Amino acid sequence: MTITATTMRAQMRYTLEDLAATDPRLMILLADISVDYFQQLQQRYPERVHNLGILEQTLIGTGAGIAMEGFIPVMHSIAPFLVERPFEQIKLDFCYQGLPGNFISIGASYDYSTEGMTHHGTGDVQILRSLPGMQIVVPGTATEFDHLFRAMYANGSPTYYRLSEHENPTDHPVEAGKLTVVKQGRQATVVAVGPMLRHVLPAVADLDVTVLYCTTVAPFDSETLRHYAHQNIILVEPYYSGGLSADISATLKHMPIRLEAIGVPHTLPTRYGSSEQHDAANGLTPEEIRRTILSFLSQ
Repeated sequence: MTITATTMRAQMRYTLEDLAATDPRLMILLADISVDYFQQLQQRYPERVHNLGILEQTLIGTGAGIAMEGFIPVMHSIAPFLVERPFEQIKLDFCYQGLPGNFISIGASYDYSTEGMTHHGTGDVQILRSLPGMQIVVPGTATEFDHLFRAMYANGSPTYYRLSEHENPTDHPVEAGKLTVVKQGRQATVVAVGPMLRHVLPAVADLDVTVLYCTTVAPFDSETLRHYAHQNIILVEPYYSGGLSADISATLKHMPIRLEAIGVPHTLPTRYGSSEQHDAANGLTPEEIRRTILSFLSQ
């Protein structure tokens, strides 16, 4: 039974509680983050929920060992601690050995903005895109996370789920590995990734453009993009800009295109502030996205 939550993080708890009751292969490993979310589940299944403490490399290595024994591990922490700190373990223990595993992060890209750069996760997707076989999921709502996790958690591949405190106001009928057509137009094709759809739709409300909604970054849905592609392509991502640029260019190599990549600038953040203030500084508000798109189309 699916329980819907108001946040992706809360939905993670309900989804894993539900699946743990029916799939004895599921094992949850924590790194001292969200421990309170899983207290009841740990009491119910003490052999399948473990808090390893602030030992992220150990978290990944333990998960790989569990996977080798036939279990399906779920490893969870804040984005930079789950991706950047134990990157070598993810590469060697999971991808190199072809092991299944689920990596669920919170805090992307700067949900924990007041904690400073140590808690920012703007580079996680680009880092993991360098690993062959790594699947990357960026849901836009709690319900979408639930749907995508259930569809992918046991498919035998290492998969990263990038959760955020910021969500789209409306759920969409997303499908694992597929782009969702939200709007059709003739002047350009806009690819909006995960929670960025909440800014993209008001930015292009009166523009004659197609909007494709992307919740599975890898593997990328080339087929749908080829079908709906225009010469003008605009990519809007909630992490460092250009993460999907290579995929888009390779997909559309048969046709001349112009590509504008909108996302977090590739710079090191040095100022503190709310996530909304970071969005404004990075040009990721609906108004700034619209201004960038109109400037691109007028050239």
